[in-house]
Order: sequence, then structure tokens, then C-alpha cells
Amino acid sequence: MHIGPYFLPSRLALAPMAGVSDRPFREVCRSFGAGLTVSEMVAADPRLYASAKTSRRLAHEGEPGPVVVQLVGAEARPLAEAARFHLARGAQIIDLNLGCPARKVCRKAAGSALLREPRRVAEILHAVVRAAGTAPVTLKMRTGWSPAERNGVEIARLAEDLGIQALAVHGRTRVCRFAGEAEYDTIAAIKAAVSVPVWANGDIDSPQKAQRVLAHTGADGLMIGRAARGRPWLFRRIDHYLRTGALLPEPRPRQRVGILRRHLERLYAFYGEQRGVRIARKHIDWYTRGLEGAEAFRAHANRPETIAGQLAAVEAFFATLETAACS
Repeated sequence: MHIGPYFLPSRLALAPMAGVSDRPFREVCRSFGAGLTVSEMVAADPRLYASAKTSRRLAHEGEPGPVVVQLVGAEARPLAEAARFHLARGAQIIDLNLGCPARKVCRKAAGSALLREPRRVAEILHAVVRAAGTAPVTLKMRTGWSPAERNGVEIARLAEDLGIQALAVHGRTRVCRFAGEAEYDTIAAIKAAVSVPVWANGDIDSPQKAQRVLAHTGADGLMIGRAARGRPWLFRRIDHYLRTGALLPEPRPRQRVGILRRHLERLYAFYGEQRGVRIARKHIDWYTRGLEGAEAFRAHANRPETIAGQLAAVEAFFATLETAACS
């Protein structure tokens, strides 16, 4: 796939997820074949740019390009100014958020709430594309506000007309949030209505599901979010299956703990010991979910306050699993 001048090594992308798709997680997913990773969304509010939280979200030094910064906001001018600000500081692609269903975002008429206001969407897209100059602008969206208000095709056509160079479409409305099953008919209709690349997003949690979604929607690529938490190797398994038709096995316990350890070491280096250990807890939860004895282990794993203690707990748990698997 190409987005503007940028060639993507695979058609699989990591979805932006608040509190998840930080730099350590993006790096791990890249190592398993994600062709594009998108930062956690950043509010188009200059008062926040100097905050520690925003600074960490914008730490891209050494990351393979293209560097994508996702912006969220409700007004054209602040979003255009934010696009210029981030492009001047290393961003190569600006992604606009019309997909976030969070109440605190939608209360401000941002995120997926904008889907109810095509005129405002047009103003925002026109301003940001103009501000970005030659840099590509992409759009993350849902199929509409509610099942009765699915206007995804209208928004997609509008976006293409105004210079958006790629679309990622989550197969749910804002009202649906993450409930129920994603529907792909609207994504197929959007793909048929535009000529820019389209990523299908929503409930893509296995290689077989990935193949079915591509076949159903005709999408150019797939964007994977929640299913990659604790399973960054999902990108490699999907890519291999799409290319060869063969399924790679899930990692064995000794392989999984090696991946988790590398992820944890990136977290510790990025956040420091105290914050890194606390953030690591949710990732340990995701990596161990569904494994035998995981529930009891997670209660124990949440106690250590040091890197050494946390790593020792993780190593001991996976060693027990590996012993059981070999017996």
C-alpha cells in the first residue's frame, strides 16, 4: 500500500488506542509486521503540548516512518494549527479522529460525534488538508452515529473530495461503541464509493477472520486494535496466512514470555521504573489472558512495585506453563 509518497511494507495497520498504542507497543507491533502504526490521539489544544502525557505520546525518535500523529478536536482552525505544529516536529502523516466513541470526547462534539455534522466535517477536512500541504492526511471513522444514521458513505465521499488520502473504517456506529459484532456491509459500500485506500477495522482477531473481512469488504488493508493487545504476533500470523494460506501456531509459553519481556523492557525504559511497572500490569493481563492459572497469577503480579519483582513473577509463571506443556 501507498499513502501519499509513503510505501507501507504490509497492508496491516495498528489502530490508535488511548492508553495502549504508545511508543513501546507500536515498536513491538512493527517488529511483528504491522506496516503502519498510529499514535494515541492528541487533542488539538496547544495548552496540552508541554504536558508530560502529551510529550510521551509525541515521542517518535528512532521510529520507522511514516510517523503518524492522530488529532482529535471539534473546530477547523485549532486542528489546522495542530497539524502544522506536529508536522514541524516530525510527523509525516496527520490522521483525523472521527471514530472515538468516548463520552468525554463526544460531549465536545469531537470524535465520532462529528459524524452527525457533515458541514463541520467538511470545514475541518478542508482546513487540515490545506494546512498539511504536501503531507498526507488520513481519516479514522465509524459507519455513522447510530444504526439508523449510517452515513459513512457520505462522509467517505466528502473526505475523498477534500483531499483525504486514506480511510480507516470501524464497522460500528458511535452508539454501538464496542458492543455486539462489527458489520462490514457499510465498509464494503464505502470501499466501492471511493478510490483512496480503505482499511477495514473491527473484530479482526484471527487470520481466518482477516481473510473473510478482506473478501467481504474489498478493503485494501486491515486495521487491528483491541485484538493485538497481548498478542502483537497477530500481525505476523495474519500476514503469513494471507500470503500462503498456512496458519502459524500461537507462540509457546517460552516464546510468549520472551516477547512479553522485550515489551516490558521497552516500557521500563520509556516510562521509568515506577510508572513503567504500573503500566506494565495491564499488558501482563492481556498477554496472560486465557492461559491456565492466569487469574490467580495476575492478582500476584499486580503486587510487585519494582522491575526486578515484576519480571521475576512473570518468568516464574511462564516457566510453570512451559514445564506443564512439556510433561
